[in-house]
Amino acid sequence: MHPILSNAVKAAREAGKIINRASNDIGALNIQSKAINDFVSEVDHAAEATIINILKDAYPDHGFLGEESGETNKDADNIWIIDPLDGTTNFLHNFPQYCVSIALQQSGVLTQAVIYDPARNDLFTATKGRGAFLNDKRIRVSNRAKLQQSLIATGFPFRDFTHLDIYMDMLKDMIKKTTGIRRPGSAALDLAYVAAGWTDGFFEINLSTWDVAAGGLIVQEAGGMVGDFEGNEAWLKTGNIVAANPKVFAQMLQTLSPHLTDALKSPK
Repeated sequence: MHPILSNAVKAAREAGKIINRASNDIGALNIQSKAINDFVSEVDHAAEATIINILKDAYPDHGFLGEESGETNKDADNIWIIDPLDGTTNFLHNFPQYCVSIALQQSGVLTQAVIYDPARNDLFTATKGRGAFLNDKRIRVSNRAKLQQSLIATGFPFRDFTHLDIYMDMLKDMIKKTTGIRRPGSAALDLAYVAAGWTDGFFEINLSTWDVAAGGLIVQEAGGMVGDFEGNEAWLKTGNIVAANPKVFAQMLQTLSPHLTDALKSPK
């Protein structure tokens, strides 16, 4: 394992310990609402602080982009992108589908990724050019060739409903053209599952950078493709994302394309 990745894994596991301890008494947590249907707890803050402290000790000149703490040292060549608890709403309901997501972007390129599921003790990792792994075992995207036979994950709009009607039209077509749709509630884990071949693809509108950075690299290193709704590379910036094995990826884009408005197309 790359030494930088080892430190990210250490940080993710320490955050996972905080999350697991808190899961034993959800009712005791201090929970706040950042916006409609967008919650944050003291666990999110404690987990993120732990991650940042570990990585800052190891790499004092690196910058950070965290969901809860915002951006620091944003002009650094190395930026850690952190979601300390992706799937907070699931966590607060004791629904065991949430994770820690950490990625490193070096000179604008994603190079390291960790997604840790503390409820199942599943560790997904990737280093650019070295493949993707689940608990130290190499993983690959599925080899399913037809969208009609595919299981596709998605995420419903829950904070911003600007594109809800468009999304529902997309969903209707996906329901008709696949073998099934799943909405587990953690985009980072959704991407990890594509990488592991447990689902064949994933799409969602308007995610944040910290939701998709680690998962996107893990999918790519598992042999999958990641793009925006036109198949381009703006997914990390726009949060409009499609990820799948190469054959299903093309068919997903074709299915989604009739519904694209200018707001959902690649930036010019």
